[in-house]
Amino acid sequence: MDKFRQFLKASRASIVMVMLIPVALGALGAWVWDGVFNVWLFLLTLLGAGLAHLFSNMINDLWDYKNGADTGANEEVDAITSHSGYLTNGTWSVKVYTIVTWSLFGIAILSGVILSIFSGWWAFVLGLLGGLIAYFYVAPPLRLGYRGKGFSEIAILLSFGVLPVMGAYYVQTSHMDIRAFVLSLPIGLLTTLILFNHHFLHWKLDLQAGKKTLIVVWGEAKALRFSKVLLLLAVISLLVAVLVGSLPYYALIAWLVLIPLYQVYGKLKDQNPSRAYLPLMGGSVKATFRFGLLLIVIMIIQGLI
Repeated sequence: MDKFRQFLKASRASIVMVMLIPVALGALGAWVWDGVFNVWLFLLTLLGAGLAHLFSNMINDLWDYKNGADTGANEEVDAITSHSGYLTNGTWSVKVYTIVTWSLFGIAILSGVILSIFSGWWAFVLGLLGGLIAYFYVAPPLRLGYRGKGFSEIAILLSFGVLPVMGAYYVQTSHMDIRAFVLSLPIGLLTTLILFNHHFLHWKLDLQAGKKTLIVVWGEAKALRFSKVLLLLAVISLLVAVLVGSLPYYALIAWLVLIPLYQVYGKLKDQNPSRAYLPLMGGSVKATFRFGLLLIVIMIIQGLI
């Protein structure tokens, strides 16, 4: 059990819902719009997507450790790290960490292969694309998360919005639908907001390690304004989803769960100590989970009536 707890911490399994919620939304889209739902394909999609997410967390930490982005934590007092510390403190060797990380990817790929047999080759392609984005988010030569030109945010929007929603929908129906793409945008943008706000906690450490996030490039004040823009885009995209028929009109009630997050911004200045961003990060996670779960309930209600 101790090893299992270590694995849960190393993989940051506590936030795997940011991947499972989009998968559920995509599968529910197939049920609501097409009257199709295969529970076994759905469960296998959840498994593959969930393991792919854990892989992305661990490969991110592995490459951040190799690139030196995590090792400076002891030297930078005003930085809050979210990695397990198993590599920096020697709890796990790099070899063990690597084996566990790639084992997750292997099982996720196997899930994609099985799904492609039953649903079509796009199921594998979409899953593989998500895996490649996760890997090259921090790995050379692309290192999307280190470039500071918006590649990081686009990668997250694709990996935690567009690909899981459209992939889960495709697995159930074996075809694409523009409504699935539009449905992916609100939850995808909110998940992107989680990652963006997470960078506020350790942007000085990122600067020290040469990791050029948008916060490092722009500075706190401009990055905070962009954070608000991401929230606004999520709000607008929910309205668009209703207008194109991806969601029923009463889905707009989900706007209410975003209000507490919006209120957090009023407590922040243009420059803040790292700990001041903890409520923003926590509010982002809570808002995204509540928003996504509420949309799931709304789609179930829509399907039943």
